[in-house]
Amino acid sequence: MQSDLELARTAVLAGAAVGLRYFAALADLPQERKTDGSVVTEADRAVEAAVREVLTAARPDDAILGEEGGATGAGERRWIIDPIDGTAQFVAGDNRWLVLLALEEAGEITTAVAAVPAQGRVWWASRGGGAFSADLDGTGEQRLHVGQATTALAGARLGAIPVPPNLTAADEAITAPLAAVASVVDWDVHAALLVANGELDLALQTRGQVWDFAATSLIVSEAGGSYGGADGIRGPRAGVSLFAANPALWHAAHAVLWPV
Repeated sequence: MQSDLELARTAVLAGAAVGLRYFAALADLPQERKTDGSVVTEADRAVEAAVREVLTAARPDDAILGEEGGATGAGERRWIIDPIDGTAQFVAGDNRWLVLLALEEAGEITTAVAAVPAQGRVWWASRGGGAFSADLDGTGEQRLHVGQATTALAGARLGAIPVPPNLTAADEAITAPLAAVASVVDWDVHAALLVANGELDLALQTRGQVWDFAATSLIVSEAGGSYGGADGIRGPRAGVSLFAANPALWHAAHAVLWPV
């Protein structure tokens, strides 16, 4: 039987293959709007269905929470799926979209996989087992480590999420206090993942639900970094999320974003 991590990678790769087929035929892909105004497509639902099929076949007793399919099952083990993270980028032909999957056990994220299918790369972590990345075919594997960043915000490399066309004035207002003291840089892979591999010192994601953060929070943590929100360093939750290369830098950024 596959381990949870092996299963997670299998499921994400299945979803990635479906996503890539739709990505190659964007001109024929109708777009819809959810009640919150965000974009959703048939591709989102198809990718989630592919991931769910793999998980359900191997772990029929586990619960699943998906952005598109909602919650199914019950129990202390719950798989959390974001089938296409960055749908706005996906439909615009931007290759930075992801397929995210995490396993939560008794309230704690224990397994995480994040694929960037259009860039041919996959990232993963298991609690206590470190964080890694590799090509989708399994070659080029490397262990991830956060950078040896200064604990000072001045000069720290900051990646802000979201980016156009999904960026709003509200997002910019949330980021502004931190952007005033750190150095905002462009990113070609999800900014949280670049914190995990040492290319960025900070990442700020101004909005999202648990499925947006479940996988990336563990990958950054297992690479040696810190993750949390306004209420401190703890597990993934809805709202604004802050990733940092070390706890001191995280707390310094937190003080700027959420002054007492």
